[in-house]
Amino acid sequence: MAQIQPHYDLSHRKQQPQLSHQVAKTTTAVTLGGSLVVLSGLTLAATVIGLVLATPLLVIFSPVLVPAAIAAFLILAGFVTSGGFGAVASFVFYWMYRYATGKHPVGADQIDRARDKIAHAAYDAKEKAEHYGQQHVKGGQGT
Repeated sequence: MAQIQPHYDLSHRKQQPQLSHQVAKTTTAVTLGGSLVVLSGLTLAATVIGLVLATPLLVIFSPVLVPAAIAAFLILAGFVTSGGFGAVASFVFYWMYRYATGKHPVGADQIDRARDKIAHAAYDAKEKAEHYGQQHVKGGQGT
């Protein structure tokens, strides 16, 4: 016996979502949205109440808290700065070691070019000074 399979028109179903799906989506969105609005209101109320309760304590203890906060910030900034300088110094020493041993670290060619420019400028200054000195000596002897 052959069973007859029911034929469903699925193309019509994809075009229009069922009303129950729309209701479920809307209900879920309204529930979640409302819950989040309620939670944000409770959070705001708790924040205002906490601030109202903490303000007198902050005013009473501010002569102690403000200098303590400044001291804590300065100590933390000192440790961070010290660690940063130590890390940079370690890298510089490592770079100098590689440069001195001829391993050509990053930026070595720029250092070499700068050294050559400085040496050339020093040589030019020496030549100009000698030329100026010779002119000055010759001009002074003729008088």
